[in-house]
Amino acid sequence: MSTLHTGHAARPLGQVPALILAAGRGERMRPLTDHTPKPLLPVRGKPLIVWHLEALARDGVREVVINTAHLEEQFEPALGDGSRWGLRIQYAHERRDHGGALETAGGMANALPLLQAAGGHEAFWVVAGDVFVPGFRFEAAAAQTFVRGDDWGRLWLVPNPPHVPQGDFALTAESRVQRRDAAPGCPAYTYSTIGLYRPDMVAGIQPGERAALRPFLERAIDAGRLSGQLHTGPWTDVGTPQRLAELDAQG
Repeated sequence: MSTLHTGHAARPLGQVPALILAAGRGERMRPLTDHTPKPLLPVRGKPLIVWHLEALARDGVREVVINTAHLEEQFEPALGDGSRWGLRIQYAHERRDHGGALETAGGMANALPLLQAAGGHEAFWVVAGDVFVPGFRFEAAAAQTFVRGDDWGRLWLVPNPPHVPQGDFALTAESRVQRRDAAPGCPAYTYSTIGLYRPDMVAGIQPGERAALRPFLERAIDAGRLSGQLHTGPWTDVGTPQRLAELDAQG
């Protein structure tokens, strides 16, 4: 893991660091991902992950951690230390340090020391590097509100796309996230892969341990510690070459 540029602007009051998830293999995107990590594939003239970096910088985030595994040696040459966006980027190289990708919760737990050193003791943003969500605002006010509460996570959910017609979670009128099949009458939505999290969400996972996120989200639901809200702006899970081509055609 590397800590690079330090001459970045001060972090705005209330803003928290961000973790961009970029470790996955991207099997459904082959052959494109045989030679390029999915977050580095270009969409409308720039890599997917750069859309996130620009949005985070615009909204006052200054500290970013990127976790990597598949073709991880390509990220630092492509993105550097983040100074071109007014960011400081640090990298959690899971393949180098642990032999491969650690899945979402494992990646979060592994990145915690870097996030906490960057000011993320109370909370941090998480966003997957392979979603296209132009217009999403990583608002400092949302981070402040989250920090003042006691939830372990707050998820941004989206209307169900064709490939997830059943949705992932139910959302109550009180902005509480519930298991989809345990909240009759509440609409079900799809997790956008954007959220605010406390370290509590991944408590018990050791650095370098592989762990999927869903069981930990369900643990938070059962503890009454997971909130959510609906994002209705453009959002695409860039999971196939066809979706990537469609995004470019729309641009």
